[in-house]
Amino acid sequence: MKLYKNKGMRETRSGFGDALLKLGEKNSRIVALCADLTNSLSMTKFSKIFTKRFFQIGISEANMMGIAAGLTIGNYIPFTGTFANFSTARVYDQIRQSIVYSNKNVKICASHSGLSLGEDGATHQSLEDIGMMKMLPGLVVINTCDYNQTYTATLAISKYIGPVYLRFGRPAVPNFTSKKKKFKIGKAIILNKGEDVTIVSTGHLVWESLEAAKILENEGISCEIINIHTIKPLDEKSILKSVSKTKCIVTAEEHNYWGGLGESIARLLSLHNPCLQEIVAVNDTFGESGKPFDLMKKYFLNKESIIKKVKKILKKKKKMY
Repeated sequence: MKLYKNKGMRETRSGFGDALLKLGEKNSRIVALCADLTNSLSMTKFSKIFTKRFFQIGISEANMMGIAAGLTIGNYIPFTGTFANFSTARVYDQIRQSIVYSNKNVKICASHSGLSLGEDGATHQSLEDIGMMKMLPGLVVINTCDYNQTYTATLAISKYIGPVYLRFGRPAVPNFTSKKKKFKIGKAIILNKGEDVTIVSTGHLVWESLEAAKILENEGISCEIINIHTIKPLDEKSILKSVSKTKCIVTAEEHNYWGGLGESIARLLSLHNPCLQEIVAVNDTFGESGKPFDLMKKYFLNKESIIKKVKKILKKKKKMY
């Protein structure tokens, strides 16, 4: 398989902040709003340089969404920033009614997603947000895997006309994609071609999938790795093409089993190409306080869990074919 080099540990939220600054320099219609978490969202540079285009709303997330919707009427492109849990569950009514229903050009940017938020615990960890957001008609849902992809995704969504939910994380994670590669909304990235099993992953689990595939290759198992950065619209063609070859699929995500990427793919397969599927995700539970990567291990969101699911599904496949 093609070897992907870890170019250093970097925070995905920093990719968002750096790209937002770049956008501010290029386009005077870009404005940013934050709910008392400027530093946590890496929006500090933008706030200091573009003082008239940055709005500190305070701990008033619902108000922030309403203001963002209003700014679009003046032909501005608002980027909102707060934790994923507060960007979705706390303000779902405002997003549905004020932004998505009227197709407002708001970019809802959500940091500290999933379990890897860590020590802040279950009240701040978002394991339901993808499911909530993908159900809203016409809303684009993106979940990036590293610093570079978050950077390029932030640039890309500024050009997309319509509401977008961009999800990224808190901890420093391996940075392995190319900053030069253009981000295409709704287009999956084939990271490795394989014959035995398809592994489709999103967010922080993409790197874990690549690491798992290296180990499996040494055991004679050929894995096709697909990076799904856009949960909605889903690149159905790439997924169906892959499983038509491998006849089985493992999905991996830092989200609940219910409502996530795995569920979207299960629906796709049931309609077009029923085949074996295993899901790596949180098993219908809240998280807890702890160090990010300790939590990922405890809740089976790592390369070891992916390897286990691959071997399980290949045993089933062997019995069927």
